[in-house]
Amino acid sequence: MKRNGKEIIAKAMRHEEMTEIPWVPFAGVHAGFLKGYGADEVLQDGDKLLESLLEVNEKYKPDGQPVCFDLQLEAEILGCDLKWADNCPPSVISHVFADTDELPEPNIEPTQGRLPLVLKATRDLKAKVGDHTAIYGLYCGPFTLASHLRGTKLFMDMIMNPDYMTKLMTFCTKLAIQMNKMYVDAGCDVIAPVDPLISQISPKHFEQYCAGPYKEVFADIRKQDRFSAFFVCGNAIKNIEVMCKTEPDAISVDENLNMIEAKKITDEYNVTLGGNIPLTTAMLYGNQQDNMKFVVDLIDSIPSNKNFIMAPGCDMPYNVPIANGIAATQATLDPEGTRKLVENYTTVDVTEGIEVDLPDYANLKKPLVELFTLDPVACAACTYMLAAANGAKDIVGEEDVDWGDYRYNKLEDIARMAKVGVKNLPSIYINGELTYDSLIPTIDELVGVIKGL
Repeated sequence: MKRNGKEIIAKAMRHEEMTEIPWVPFAGVHAGFLKGYGADEVLQDGDKLLESLLEVNEKYKPDGQPVCFDLQLEAEILGCDLKWADNCPPSVISHVFADTDELPEPNIEPTQGRLPLVLKATRDLKAKVGDHTAIYGLYCGPFTLASHLRGTKLFMDMIMNPDYMTKLMTFCTKLAIQMNKMYVDAGCDVIAPVDPLISQISPKHFEQYCAGPYKEVFADIRKQDRFSAFFVCGNAIKNIEVMCKTEPDAISVDENLNMIEAKKITDEYNVTLGGNIPLTTAMLYGNQQDNMKFVVDLIDSIPSNKNFIMAPGCDMPYNVPIANGIAATQATLDPEGTRKLVENYTTVDVTEGIEVDLPDYANLKKPLVELFTLDPVACAACTYMLAAANGAKDIVGEEDVDWGDYRYNKLEDIARMAKVGVKNLPSIYINGELTYDSLIPTIDELVGVIKGL
């Protein structure tokens, strides 16, 4: 019998026993790569977007498929400026509420910004493959949208301006509910707010500012008879339980998070867990066997016959080799056959042979602040961690402090992180010691720590 991915996703979301592992390759801008289009092309041209999405469906045989993985759509409509690139989604470079506490009426129309091309691509994709593929509608979650609109002030607002913070979250939640309806009307089967910055706050702040909004968002999706998924990036293990309590059907996580520990929590709340093939070390820089082995090892390490969806840790890097995407597909669709292919294979260390010279941290002549991120252009949490570091640098200066900036999309930087012992991203180390681990400081806080050395 031919595999029906849409029904397989539905079984996972209904928390039923499964005989097949659901597969959702998050091919956002990577979809454009398959057809030779840049990220800036595929996110601004509806015809190229649809053509690329159909190529994803053909090559990677997804059970579920996102239409667009761009967390800047709403911010752009509301007046934030974007910086475009040809190999990743755009990034927000101005914050429309940075200098005002006044909020307009929350409203986004399906005719605004790039929404018409995204919604049309959604309807067209649904018409062509929606009988056998579950269509995912992804949008920017309320907390990350709040950060786009407010900038780094948001993290000070959580402490010093809680009334405004609550109003801003209410504003962004109303926009999220409007996005729910647009994607439902366009035919999406799964509605998924993507909120990478959730991993950068404490459970206490989640409960204070995000729990109520997300309960409202997921209740609205449920009322419209659609499945919901809560996407988060970074080491979000501390927030998995409070996320489960907002009652999504599924939670998707990235490689920073231990899936064994996370699934213990999500299973307790009967929430489906999705993830978490490493984006860089496996998909971008690994080989076919690396990807196949990771997939079958993950299947073997956790209870995967219920409440589980195999997926990349987040939006796939633009230029992931097609062979690696196909390898992950094969391993998910045929784990038994793939297990035999890689039973004697040892995963290759992609940084083998790269020499790394670390500073003599015990004998530094002046303080050293090192920032370790995934990719500050493509990763929202990394963007705001970098903004905090740059803001502190502007105040403290570069004469009395040394600064380092290392990114997980470069092999030499991956090797450095391994030698330093970096466990989670983004992180800030000061004088070789972990100071901020998946937690974005305010600029003033970081300045205070540096000046106190």
